[in-house]
Amino acid sequence: LTIAHISDLSVRGIYSDLLRKFVEEGHRVYIVSPRERRYGVSSGIIEQGEASILGVRTLNIQKTNIIEKGIGTILLEYQFKSAIKKFLSSIPFDLILYSTPPITFPKVIRYLKGRNPNAVTYLLLKDIFPQNAVDLGMLRTTGLKGVLYRFFRNKEKKLYAMSDFIGCMSPANVQYVLSHNPEVAKDRVEVAPNSYQFREPVLLSIEQRNSIRLQYGLPLDRPVFIYGGNLGKPQGIPFLIDCLEAIANREDCHFVVIGSGTEFPRLKNWFESGEKDSVSVFEFLPKDDYDTLVRSCDVGLIFLDYRFSIPNYPSRLLPYLMEKKPIIAVTDIHTDIGRIAEKNGYGYWCPSNSIDAFTQTVDRMLSSDISSMGEAGYRFFMGNYTVEQTYSTIIQHLKRKDV
Repeated sequence: LTIAHISDLSVRGIYSDLLRKFVEEGHRVYIVSPRERRYGVSSGIIEQGEASILGVRTLNIQKTNIIEKGIGTILLEYQFKSAIKKFLSSIPFDLILYSTPPITFPKVIRYLKGRNPNAVTYLLLKDIFPQNAVDLGMLRTTGLKGVLYRFFRNKEKKLYAMSDFIGCMSPANVQYVLSHNPEVAKDRVEVAPNSYQFREPVLLSIEQRNSIRLQYGLPLDRPVFIYGGNLGKPQGIPFLIDCLEAIANREDCHFVVIGSGTEFPRLKNWFESGEKDSVSVFEFLPKDDYDTLVRSCDVGLIFLDYRFSIPNYPSRLLPYLMEKKPIIAVTDIHTDIGRIAEKNGYGYWCPSNSIDAFTQTVDRMLSSDISSMGEAGYRFFMGNYTVEQTYSTIIQHLKRKDV
C-alpha cells in the first residue's frame, strides 16, 4: 500500500525496485497505488507478470494545494479499502507492506489483517507525520490546528500499534520512534532503509562528460555541485536561495538545481532577478536525463529545513552514492544523514541555518579528494542500500513465523 504513483513496476524507484525483488524471489505481489484525479483514469488493475497493480482513483494528493491534499489524504483510507474489497476480495496475503506517508491507513490494515489473521504487517516508516508538519508550522499542538494534530497523531499511534514490525530509514529514526512512542516494543523497530536495485555505475569519458555539460550550459573547467528533487517546504528553499546567493559568482565551482514543487516559483524568481554566473536552475528533467546529468557532475547536495526535530533521511542520497558522488548534507541537527556520511568518508555535514558554514563546507569539499570520497559512498551504498538488504530484513520475519 503506497501513495507513490506506481503504474509500471519496471520503472526504477525505492518502492518498485523493492517490489521487483519480491517478484524475483518467487512471491506473488499485489500493489495498491493512487490514480490521482489529474490523470483522469478510473480505478482498475494492471497485470505485470507476477505483480498486479491496483490503481485507485483519488483526489490529487501530491504537488497540489494544502486543502485538496488534506481532504485527499483523509479520504484515502476509505477509497483504498473500497477498492481492495472490490478488486482483491478473494486474495489471501502473507505480508501486508505499507509506507508512510500517509499515516491514515489503520482501517485498511485492520480490514486486511482481519481477513488474513496470520499475515505479518510491516510498516516502512519514510515520514514521521504529524510532527514534521508541526516543525514547519503547518500544524500546531494547541488551538484549532491542534485538533487536526491530535487526529493525525491518534492515527499515527494506531498505525504503529497494529504494525508487527516498523522499518526505519536510519538509526536516528529508530531512536526517535522508540523515545516518542514508549508503548512500542524495541524488538519491533529496526532499520530498513531506502534502497535501490544494484546496477553497475555508468562511467563517463571526459569527452562524454563534457558533451553532457555543454548540453546544459555547465562549465567544463570546474567542479559542479548538483541538487535534484523536490523543492518544497521540507527542503528549506529560502535558506537554499541564501546559500546560492552567497556562491552565485564564484569562479572555482558551479551549482545546478533541478526539481519541482511548491517552492520552485520562489527559486525561479530569485534566479531570474539578476546574473548568477555560477548557478543553473532547471524545473524538470525526465528521470533518465536527470541520471545522466548527475553522472556528469561531481558532488551531490541535500538540503533540509533547520526546524525539523525529526530525523529525515531523503531518498535523493541514493542516486548520488550509486553514481560515486560524495555529498554535502545541509540539514537540521537531528537528522543523521550527514553524520553517517562523515563517519564513512563520503561526505560532509553543515547546519542549514548558517550561510558561512555552508560556504566553508564547499571550500572543504573543493580541497578534498572528491573521487576517493565518491568511491567510499559507492561502497557504503553496496553494503547498506541495495534492495537485497531491505528484502532480507523484511522477509526474515516471515521465515521465522514459518518456523
